[in-house]
Amino acid sequence: MARIDLPSGVDTALERGFDGCGLSRADALRLMEEGPIEALLETAAAVRDRVKGRSVSYSKKVFIPLTHLCRDYCGYCTFRADPLDGVQPYLLPDEVLRVAEAGRHAGCKEALFSLGDQPEKVFPEAKKFLKKLGFERTLEYLAAMCELVLEKTGLLPHSNPGLMGADDLRLLRETNVSVGLMLESASPRLLRARGAHWKAPDKVPSLRIQTIENAGKLSMAFTTGMLIGIGETPEERVDTLLAIDIVNKQYGHIQEVIVQPFRAKPDTRMARSPEPATEDLRRTIAVARLILGGDMNIQSPPNLLAEDYPDLLKAGINDWGGISPVTKDFINPEAAWPQISSLAARSAGAGFILRERLAIYPEFSSRREFVVARLQPHLQKLQAEDGYAREGCELC
Repeated sequence: MARIDLPSGVDTALERGFDGCGLSRADALRLMEEGPIEALLETAAAVRDRVKGRSVSYSKKVFIPLTHLCRDYCGYCTFRADPLDGVQPYLLPDEVLRVAEAGRHAGCKEALFSLGDQPEKVFPEAKKFLKKLGFERTLEYLAAMCELVLEKTGLLPHSNPGLMGADDLRLLRETNVSVGLMLESASPRLLRARGAHWKAPDKVPSLRIQTIENAGKLSMAFTTGMLIGIGETPEERVDTLLAIDIVNKQYGHIQEVIVQPFRAKPDTRMARSPEPATEDLRRTIAVARLILGGDMNIQSPPNLLAEDYPDLLKAGINDWGGISPVTKDFINPEAAWPQISSLAARSAGAGFILRERLAIYPEFSSRREFVVARLQPHLQKLQAEDGYAREGCELC
């Protein structure tokens, strides 16, 4: 790889990243701010190719928005909602099952549960609904719905419910092959007045890191990531990636890191905020690859980059995330999923083979400490010998 006319120190940082020696904060920041984009992309892609090869994965999922109620008021979110007269606060069990069944009939294997964070703490309507169904907390209801979907449809649950304590995670571990929580940013500065995480008590970075650590102590396959373009500095991006790397080096349970770009949405505080450029996204992905190494699965959602999404492969990703043939992306409803056939063709055009995975990656499902005994039969029904989704395997 050419290293001609690189700024002082950049060539050394790239060599360390390529060799897998680990990047210091100074190295990572130098690459984030000064690294020539082509040399950075070339190095990151080479690290990916050396470990992951030329395949890119995705999970065929159905998206189940259990509740839109949330006690956080992030400046960019259209998923969250306050209670409204005539609008049911949560999906009922039969509605959850109906969505899951539609996914099963479409060949999905993952049931992605998304929901607001701890709405019962601030909304009487949420508390009343839960009590009527025999639950005290949203996370208890979530666990019951994961159980329902697992047993009735065979879909493998993956939950993204916000902050979780150790007891919550133990409960979800019985039905979820993996769970997730986006760190988004390690910067507490974004919690200040008019910042992206102003009035969002569940976005305190230390609390989110504690959830990730709790999952690590329980050997739960975990998805996390960062949201770029929400007012963070280059230093704060690097610190977010380093925080993820530190936790993963301690527990080895983070199966996937998402690098997701902010997208401005009408009727939000950040509706007029600038979105990160594609080069900015690719640069951040490449630095993430060099910090986290070749073994990490790194994802960036294709629906958030319109027609240019194959360019992300040049930055070192090896996964497209969950793609649904049934439900929209409720977090980014304006951004339609690509058709899976198109995703395969566009990936092939970039020199990659598209492979369907499950909600838990092969390198984690092969280790029994990451999958409880009761989930093993459900997993084996859908899994090929190499840990990816079994071809032609349908739950219908």
